[in-house]
Amino acid sequence: MRSLFVVLAWLCCGVAFAQGAEPIWPTQGWQTSIPEEQGMDSATLAGLVAFGKMRSFDSVLLVRHGRIVLETYYAPYSGGTPHAINSATKSVMGSLIGIALKDGLLDRLDRPLLDFFRDRPIGNVDERKKAITIQHLLDMTSGIDWHEPLTGRPETFFEMMHSPDWIGFTLDRPMSNAPGETFNYNTGTSQLLSAIITKLTGMNARDYAQARLFTPLGISTANWPLDSQGHATGGFGMAMLPRDMAKIGYLYLRNGAWEDKRILSPAWIDKVSHATVDMKLPGAPDLRYSNSFWALPNKQVYMAVGYHCQLIMVFHELDIVAVTTARDFCPFGTLADLVSRAVKSETALPPDTAGADLLALAIRHAAGEKPAEAGSTNLR
Repeated sequence: MRSLFVVLAWLCCGVAFAQGAEPIWPTQGWQTSIPEEQGMDSATLAGLVAFGKMRSFDSVLLVRHGRIVLETYYAPYSGGTPHAINSATKSVMGSLIGIALKDGLLDRLDRPLLDFFRDRPIGNVDERKKAITIQHLLDMTSGIDWHEPLTGRPETFFEMMHSPDWIGFTLDRPMSNAPGETFNYNTGTSQLLSAIITKLTGMNARDYAQARLFTPLGISTANWPLDSQGHATGGFGMAMLPRDMAKIGYLYLRNGAWEDKRILSPAWIDKVSHATVDMKLPGAPDLRYSNSFWALPNKQVYMAVGYHCQLIMVFHELDIVAVTTARDFCPFGTLADLVSRAVKSETALPPDTAGADLLALAIRHAAGEKPAEAGSTNLR
């Protein structure tokens, strides 16, 4: 009878997925599941955990169908400690612009940048600078002269950091290109977005995020510093728990809705998920950018990206959010493939005791615990 009950339970679970179950909302906390219940293979995920150990991950977390199916913390890191997400902060900052747009505080994304700073003198103003819009800031196509290569020393970023006024420093920069002409990574433009949120809302971006993003999603911890002018650091500096990072991704996975609230418009999510701005990165010709998110269209994934592989990856077609925190770089395409390969079905799979044992062994190995009986299994 017990065996019959287990079989029926698995069948019911599969029927629910096939018919499109109501979304699960993790506002008060995430539900968990074994991978097979969500159509994922535990043995394949063991390889993902081993990959994370090889690439100096601090954590890896996967959500499918609204439930955590994998959560691993690598020694000495633990899940209760906020982790610096570095430039993934930019995606949170961009999301706040999207929320302000949806709330009607911002009328349009083609609004000229200089409209928001009429109260201050600005250097090097020409027709190109006058043409910069909010959308150009979101897409890193402002044309502002800036040297912050993703594969080299970020000279202008360091100059901004040593400036007493980051907003003024960025606004005063000369132009190197016409807006929209080319992608050029620029943390200063994310700082301008932070200042614009303050202009629109009367509060700094950290407080606006708390009111309109973090509290509705039930995000418990989001440490976010301010610059010397009282603006939240728009392009870096935030620290979050991996479980809360996953909520940001889950908001996007659910097309900007959360419970009975509309937080971001479907049009905003659609633009992110169909990113078209060529990042022009040598060795990574497939990378695209939109609204402060990176994308790999050929892998059907987009992501918030922070230095040293702080990632929130969204797989819309697979109904997955993947989160990593790390102390080293990682190949995005390889990681996306490892996640995708673990998906075997849209419905529940039969239990896999051997795969579950292999995954448990990999997780213990990641945490630094010596397995009681490793046998001849090679986790690397």
